[in-house]
Amino acid sequence: MSDQRLTFKEMCAEFDVTPRTLRYYEYIELLAPEKEGRSRFYTPREVARMTLILRGRKYGFSLEEIRQWLLIYEEKGTAAQAQAFLDLADRQLTALEEQKRELDQAIAELKELRAETAKNVSA
Repeated sequence: MSDQRLTFKEMCAEFDVTPRTLRYYEYIELLAPEKEGRSRFYTPREVARMTLILRGRKYGFSLEEIRQWLLIYEEKGTAAQAQAFLDLADRQLTALEEQKRELDQAIAELKELRAETAKNVSA
């Protein structure tokens, strides 16, 4: 991405988010666009932050976890942020593995129940 700034509308289109989502991310201080009058402009820094926010959401991190993680970079630098990410990732991987186990179990039970029901219907 070049050094040019994106408008509010361009930012929504670039990341396929609603204006409400973008405003909310600003409200909770995940993003801080430059403001000129009523217009908002997003610098490459904000574009990079948005990429990280959406990636974090994809992996199931809460917005507060993402906000705290982004804040670490500003306050303590890259090494501290990397260590915080490792801690977050380890915790999330454990939670996702548990969810996967529960889903696999539910799928197996549902298949079994469906097969039993199908057998009784055709009998």
